[in-house]
Amino acid sequence: MKNSKTESQPKNFPPISYSEYLGTEKLLSLQNSRSREFGAEAHEEMLFIIVHQTYELWFRQILHELDSILGLFKTDLVREEDMGTAVGRLSRIVEIQRLLVDQVSVLETMTPLDFLDFRNMLYPASGFQSVQWRLIENKLGLKASSRLKYNSQPYTASVKPTEATVMTKSETEVSLFDAVDAWLARTPFLATPEFDFKKHYGEAVRIMLDDDRDSVLRFAKSDEDREKNLKQIEETKSVFESLFNEDRYKELQDKGTFRLQHKSIQAALFISLYRDQPAFNLPFQLLTRLQDIDELMTTWRYRHAMMAHRMLGTKIGTGGSSGHSYLKAATESHRIFGDFFNLATFLIPRSSLPKLPTSISKKLGFQYFS
Repeated sequence: MKNSKTESQPKNFPPISYSEYLGTEKLLSLQNSRSREFGAEAHEEMLFIIVHQTYELWFRQILHELDSILGLFKTDLVREEDMGTAVGRLSRIVEIQRLLVDQVSVLETMTPLDFLDFRNMLYPASGFQSVQWRLIENKLGLKASSRLKYNSQPYTASVKPTEATVMTKSETEVSLFDAVDAWLARTPFLATPEFDFKKHYGEAVRIMLDDDRDSVLRFAKSDEDREKNLKQIEETKSVFESLFNEDRYKELQDKGTFRLQHKSIQAALFISLYRDQPAFNLPFQLLTRLQDIDELMTTWRYRHAMMAHRMLGTKIGTGGSSGHSYLKAATESHRIFGDFFNLATFLIPRSSLPKLPTSISKKLGFQYFS
């Protein structure tokens, strides 16, 4: 009989050293200074190269995580046991992004004069040509129509043809936005014989706005204030109604206010309002991590834009773009998960939240029986 202890031991693998495993010899040979090559070595160029190479390494890790999450969400049924994995990997992306933002501070230890020592040797190289960053944007769900033109050309025009092919292909694949949209649209419990979310939530909103109206009528200090506040309440009512009026919602989609499917935005709101239900805890965390990712991408772009302004003033970038002006404009136009930020518009106080029937609470909770 075989010894079970022996069977559980790992196989014998050939020994490997730290440097061999990490390929440090090759890795540390990749900091090739252009200024040294042209006989006018600039001390600060090493920092510039290492920071940007580090960015690309972290981009690779983000893509590794994104591909795994997409693999979990591209199915018609996302297994509950995979939700924790997805949230954990999204959280890792968030922490990596925090490092990316912090690295801008390291780069800013280089002064504008330091940069000018080697800047002219970099044309037409630009961070805009980072294929991995573009893949991250596309895999997350940035629409091609939302992209700013780069030197009046598509973003693929500034890279090699083989790189452009990879970037264009990623535009046609299912993005994380698409996958999460489809997942939300399958959310149960929005309408059951015991509970109709649209009806009960709508009634709670009506009561809340009626209370606001009564307060305005009672406490407004002037006719002008009264009319102004009453008009604002009517506008708020119209926004709330759009959430359950499909035609009105379609109008907002056409204007670019929302991207999610009509049922998906309702499901996301349902999850956000009833986040304390055990079954909705991980879905709510997932929606929160997506907002974190979008916010940190915006923060990174803004920090990059401010750094470019600090280094270049109003000069054009090495890739020929309008420098910091282009980067700053991209902070808003390249947002992806704005729908989840807009959900805050539709939140109501917990005290006004319709109570779920016991039958649904049991399905959303953890039930233990002896």
